[in-house]
Amino acid sequence: MGRSLVRTGLAVCAAVVLAAGCKDVTDTGSAQDSGAPAAPAPDGHAVSPLKNPDGTKPGLAALTSDADRAAARKLIGTVTTKGRGPKTGYARDRFGYAWMDNVDGVPLSHNGCDTRNDLLRRDGRDVGFRKGSNCVVTSMTLDDPYTGRAIEWTKSHATTVQIDHVMPLSYDWQMGAAHWTKEKREQIANDPLNLLPVDGPTNGAKSDSGPATWLPPSKGIRCSYSVRFAQVSLKYKLPVTPADKQAMLRQCGG
Repeated sequence: MGRSLVRTGLAVCAAVVLAAGCKDVTDTGSAQDSGAPAAPAPDGHAVSPLKNPDGTKPGLAALTSDADRAAARKLIGTVTTKGRGPKTGYARDRFGYAWMDNVDGVPLSHNGCDTRNDLLRRDGRDVGFRKGSNCVVTSMTLDDPYTGRAIEWTKSHATTVQIDHVMPLSYDWQMGAAHWTKEKREQIANDPLNLLPVDGPTNGAKSDSGPATWLPPSKGIRCSYSVRFAQVSLKYKLPVTPADKQAMLRQCGG
């Protein structure tokens, strides 16, 4: 599925970017792939969300053992629920500009490298940098958790990989962030716990959906995705909708 999605084009992302607030289109470029064929993503680089509570370790590994899936259900079970509030007043810039390095209170900030490049460095394999820089990523291999494919990415085709807000910003707004300070909104927008580099068109298809209406195409990662959604919810004390919580529990066998 990753190969066809990578060829879909920038139009899929552009159609939803203003409303969703969950993806990165800071860089411009063709949505064509780099020319290398997509391949199944290898195991071993990604880390279980249960072992990565601050989001500083790479990727999103599948949860396959009974014990891990039981721990996942226990964590998801602590998430509170309520209905979505109005979207009135939402705009991406209410969460700061993309991507900031000067946000207090989140990992990887104030290191001289913007959030996007921090995440590409975190999750990429065989990372190449702009000449003279140890920050600006120009090439890498991404083991995309959402499609289960390896994407050979170059900056000249930047939008083939986008940064997903696992808990989308407009969703955050509707669930309570509309009443936060701008500083707190900037935190959730730049917190590595809430951010994953993923296949661009797949991210565009997600828009601002919760787990009841959108899940990663790769079924094996859906429990881990639900755990990460719950981790963000709990850290920022944001509820999810009852339907989303039930969908999250189902992905982990609940």
